[in-house]
Parts: sequence; C-alpha cells; structure tokens
Amino acid sequence: MRTPTTTDVFHNPLRYGDMRSWRQEVVGLHADGPVHLIDAEGFSPFWVVIGHDAVMEVERQPALFTNEPVPVLANDAALELQREQGMQIRTLIHMDRPDHTEYRKLTNDWFKPAAMAPMTERLDELSRHAVETLEAAAIDGVGELDFNTDVAVPYPLQVILSILGLPADDYARMLVLTQELFGAEDPDLQREGSTPEDRMATLMDFYQYFMSLSADRQAHPTGDLASLIANGEIRGEPMADLEKLGYYLIIATAGHDTTSAAMAEGMAQLAAHPEQLALLRDSPDLIGNAVEEMIRMASSVRHFMRTATEDTEVAGQAIKKGDWLMLNYAAANLDPNHFERPLEFDVTRPNANKQIAFGFGIHFCLGAQLARMELRSLFSHLVPRLASLEPAAEATTGRATFVSGYKTLPIRYTLA
Repeated sequence: MRTPTTTDVFHNPLRYGDMRSWRQEVVGLHADGPVHLIDAEGFSPFWVVIGHDAVMEVERQPALFTNEPVPVLANDAALELQREQGMQIRTLIHMDRPDHTEYRKLTNDWFKPAAMAPMTERLDELSRHAVETLEAAAIDGVGELDFNTDVAVPYPLQVILSILGLPADDYARMLVLTQELFGAEDPDLQREGSTPEDRMATLMDFYQYFMSLSADRQAHPTGDLASLIANGEIRGEPMADLEKLGYYLIIATAGHDTTSAAMAEGMAQLAAHPEQLALLRDSPDLIGNAVEEMIRMASSVRHFMRTATEDTEVAGQAIKKGDWLMLNYAAANLDPNHFERPLEFDVTRPNANKQIAFGFGIHFCLGAQLARMELRSLFSHLVPRLASLEPAAEATTGRATFVSGYKTLPIRYTLA
C-alpha cells in the first residue's frame, strides 16, 4: 500500500474557502503523480485521482468503477447515520447500469441541443435583465454590486424553475434549501449546525416539497418537466417516491447551483484580468471558448466517488477490489500535463474545451448544454457593456467538498 499523502486539501471543507491556495497546492501535488492515497481521521481511506488522463481512464470504465454504493465523499459518522435512517435517496449519480440508463432515458430528450434551442429567447431575456441590474446599480455609469447574489444566483435558478414549471413564489425557498444542502459543511450556509441530523432535516424538507408537487402534477399534469417526472415510468412501472425525489433534487439543485458558480467564477476572473475582458470586447467570437475556460476554472462539482469492483490499476497505481476513489474534477482541470499554465485564466486557451467539469461517459452532466447556453448568453450581453471591471472587496467562497462556488463577489465597474 502506498504511503498516504499528508494533505487535507481534498477532505477538509474549510480548504475550499480559499480557492487560490487550494489551486496552488493541488498544482504542486500533480508533480507527485496523478493518484494519491488519503487516510484521514474519521474517513475511510480513499484514493484521490487528480490527473486529467487518469480521471478519464476511470470514467471510461463504469463497470469497473461504480458509483454505488456511495458516490459522494462523506465521513464515517455521516455514512453510519444514513444507514440508520434508512432514507436512501437515489439520484442519477447514485446509479450504475442498467438502472442509470433507464432513468436517464426518461428526461434525456429534454436536455438535447434541439430541445434546448427554444430556451434561447428566455435566456436572452434573463441576460438583458442582468445588464439592467448593473445599470440600476450605477450612478453616472459607475456601479458596485455583489455579482454573485444579484446576478449569478438568480439567473440559473429562474431557468430551472421555468423548466420544472415551478411558481416564481418558490424561488426563495428553493434557494435556501439548495444552499443548505450543498453548503451543509459551511457555517454561513448550513441550516443550524453541521451535524448529519441537520442535513437529514434539509432532505426531509425537500421531500415534503417535491412530493406535494408530484401529487399535484399526477392529478393535473402539464407540459413541464415536473409533470414528466411525477408520471414517469421505469420498465413499465411508476417510479417510487424516493426515486422521484432523487430526480427532482438532481435537476432543481445541480441545475442551478453549479451554473451560478461558473457565472461568478467567470466574472471574478474577468475582474482580476482586465486584459482578458478587453480581448472579449474586441473579439466577441471568443465568448464560447471563454465560457469553457470559466467552467474549467470553476469546476464547481469538485468530485465524485467511485468504488472498484475488481483488482486493477489506475495510472500505474495498484487498486484493490472495494477501494474507494475520488475523481477530483477541480484538480484534473488544473493538471499542468494537460493544461499549460493551469493557474492562469486565458480566454484564448486552445484546449479549454477539454475541461472535464461536466464529467465524461455515461455520467456526463445531463444539463451541460443548458449551462453552456446560459453562460454564453450572459457574457455575450455583459461584456460589451463593461468598459472597466475590478474587484470591489474581497470575495468569499463556499466551504464544501462536493459542490461549492462563490458566496459573495463584490465588483466595481464602469458601463460602456
């Protein structure tokens, strides 16, 4: 067995509160290889895969490296509580073939490029509203606001509410529940405490909300995605309530929280690098590539876990049957063997589209196309209006090992 790497950068949520130091340390770890062993107090030992090619190697073998039984890092106490509670919510990220194929098929057509095309008008409307938000906060063309709170968070949440067919009045509730779910390790976002019981209470609130929604859509189906899920069948049988909840959860939460994180990351990078903003103003055809670079830097889904089903190897490292592996996408997107100058934000990066923030293979993010469309629309509208942009104060980022991004992003800007 390899000697464990003495770092807490992957399992300590506090480390994600300072992404500058997190990224610097991770880039240094790449020099020691693409696979590292973590044996930390309170956690079952696991391998963390940080090399871009090594992550892809695992992703290409879903039968050898399964999502089940636990697809997200949790400490021993949290895992024990899950077993005791018996509330086993299954989302797409918890499933392997053949179940994953059957459940994904239910909504797959909703997120194909052709199906997303009619969303363009709605996205442009939201992007114009984002510009109006900046205009309203400006006096004589100069303004300050919290871009994360005022633009990045509400934009994708409104998109997901529209797709699911949820009322605008539920916006605040969905926002709080999502922040409590993904921010359970962060004192600023967690419900009342950081205990596993608090996290279970958040899940119960989600359960009550979505089961009420499901009952309504079963009795009065409409043409929205919530109705499709409520009345969905798998192999000719209605989905169980917990599986419906899992579907609602993965779309309602991951569908907006991850995109808002990428939007904020993009704006933060442009504020820190005015020469990159100038490049985009002069060459708007670079927006698409810039979006890929923003997503690479954000990598808001930090990781997923896999379990080896047989003795094998990853990047030359022996892996035993039953070993737990963390695929750290944020680290893989900083691999200096794949991305030159990985810590630099470069809208002209020639291989920016090789970022793997959306995963790869059968578990490739269902909403990747929609997320890209939202980012392209937003920055296509914002960039031409920004004559100058800079940080207005120190930003803060979420302290969570699974999904995290900015909590605050104060910016100062001059409108063109």
